Amino acid sequence: MAGGLNLRFACGLYDRMLALYTGDVKPEGINLEFVVIDSPREIFDRMAGKLDFDVAEMSSSEFISRKSADQCPFVAIPVFPSRVFRHGCITVNRARGIRTPKDLEGKRIGVPLYTMTAAIWIRGHLQHEYGVDLSTIQWIQGAINSPGAHGNPSVLPLLKSVPIETNGSGKSLSELLDEGAIDAIIGTTLPAAIRYNPDVQRLFPDFREVEKAFYSRTGIFPIMHLVAIRRDVYEKHPEIAASLYRAFCESKDRALAKMRYTGALRYMLPWLPADLDEIDQVFGGDPWPYGVAANTATLEALVSYMAEQSLISAPMRVDELFVPIDGSK
Repeated sequence: MAGGLNLRFACGLYDRMLALYTGDVKPEGINLEFVVIDSPREIFDRMAGKLDFDVAEMSSSEFISRKSADQCPFVAIPVFPSRVFRHGCITVNRARGIRTPKDLEGKRIGVPLYTMTAAIWIRGHLQHEYGVDLSTIQWIQGAINSPGAHGNPSVLPLLKSVPIETNGSGKSLSELLDEGAIDAIIGTTLPAAIRYNPDVQRLFPDFREVEKAFYSRTGIFPIMHLVAIRRDVYEKHPEIAASLYRAFCESKDRALAKMRYTGALRYMLPWLPADLDEIDQVFGGDPWPYGVAANTATLEALVSYMAEQSLISAPMRVDELFVPIDGSK
């Protein structure tokens, strides 16, 4: 890689990626062109549909589905740009008689994309934490706050038929929830109706405490996205996996250090010092670990949920999801 290998990397401009964007951290032997796209769906669709980038933030579930089916033009490294607890992303219309997770059985539930990672996690939580029978639910697929579809995904078909209908109403899922045409929404964001319809509420109003208890009990902090490398690029230059991994780790470590400087708050979070104390208490200081070892419980839960929900034929070994990286954490 004399002179450095030119690679285009598409990702949201997260704090943990900022040093790579500014050039304060440079992957060894690589000239990284950081393409900022703050819509993950756009990145996934362009990477999966057209291989538009050499390296990209990628849906964990889409990568795992393709790898399981041996139809994957990427390899992955254990770097996780996005992770989100999802109990707070279940919204219900309480006028439909929903007070507990079990009340979702037999209901019509909106979802942006049935196969999206966030929906997989939420369904897994509902089934394993609350005993919800997912087979009783009718899913309505579409964008939450606008009519039509959620992006232009090229995802693999499910291995078993699931009752999913496309929202062809000309209305958003939020509007349908407001009207009572659907009973709940799961996904990555809240419906606009929560701001004006008092019956539209989170299923778990105390979601922060629910999620902390879930993490304390399971050690699972749901992973949404990983970093994928085009397979053809990796096969020509396998050394880039380790170089990128080290750079991603250094960039994240710098972001954590800067976040801890409270002389001037780095983020518009008035109680950031208290949040930092909580991070230390709950996560032992690093809420965003990279590498396989620190994320085994989370990754094993994800592949298990994917098998149960007919996205893959059987759970995979989590260490087989990623290419080898010398010296990974």
